[in-house]
Amino acid sequence: MSTFTATTTAAEVAAAYPSAITNKVILTTGVSPNSLGATFVQTLAAHSPKLLILAGRNVSKLRATQAAIETAYPSTPTRLLTLDLSSQSGVRTAAKEVLSYKEPIDILVNNAAIMASPFALTPDNLESQFGTNHIGHFLFTALILPRMLTANGVPRIINISSAGHRLSRIRFDDVNFKTGYNKWAAYGQAKTANMLFSVELARRYGDRVLSYSVHPGMIWTNLGTHLTQEDFDSQKVLDAALGNTLEEGAATHMFAMCADLEAVNGAYLLDCRVARPEEVRSGAGDGEEARKLWSLSEEIVGQKFD
Repeated sequence: MSTFTATTTAAEVAAAYPSAITNKVILTTGVSPNSLGATFVQTLAAHSPKLLILAGRNVSKLRATQAAIETAYPSTPTRLLTLDLSSQSGVRTAAKEVLSYKEPIDILVNNAAIMASPFALTPDNLESQFGTNHIGHFLFTALILPRMLTANGVPRIINISSAGHRLSRIRFDDVNFKTGYNKWAAYGQAKTANMLFSVELARRYGDRVLSYSVHPGMIWTNLGTHLTQEDFDSQKVLDAALGNTLEEGAATHMFAMCADLEAVNGAYLLDCRVARPEEVRSGAGDGEEARKLWSLSEEIVGQKFD
């Protein structure tokens, strides 16, 4: 049983599992400065990974995080990957680049997200939160997964979800909110999708892939820059850990990546532990819902994945 708590830091988890990081190729999306992703990769850099791949759509922000790593840990190799998760064309371009790498990815951390944003459509005419937070990561992961399966050891895929998943199930009859938009319901739908993606990856690939979804806690980062304080405060009911630091928030990322969790493949994690049943909305861990979402996602991207 984990001895970590809600106030454990990413550095403390990493120090407990250094061999899970050393000599690994780790790709993380959403690593802008002052973010959970940046804190996570900077913590990884202290433990001699083989390569850290920093993925995002804003190259200047990627370079800033890369520079911070190079300053603190000059011997840690980094590589930048331009990845626009809102565009299926952009995702396919990025995946093609990853497939050209000589090194397969050992660990993929799907961390990037937008949160409770005003209604907008992606270039592919999807509601932006569902299109970016789920469909973009679904397509990117599915495209590079065959290459990940060639790595030594069992690859891990970490999908960053949220306690906000409790705000909505998947609206299979109206994922685009054509009948009226609610930014928090849209966020909840996307975060539920992140959880179901891990459930289905675990079912489809069994012991060939380990996948977990993660609630990092409610942290004021770039993710919420467009939110009002009222928006932020309204989420207290969802998150008893409101006010976590970046280092505490990134701890469960690290736990999902490093800990011995083979027996709970597909699980939803928070506070460096497996969530209790009452912490998971009904349907968010449901196998049938997960299979249905996978099929819908394939339909949306126009490609089947075995």
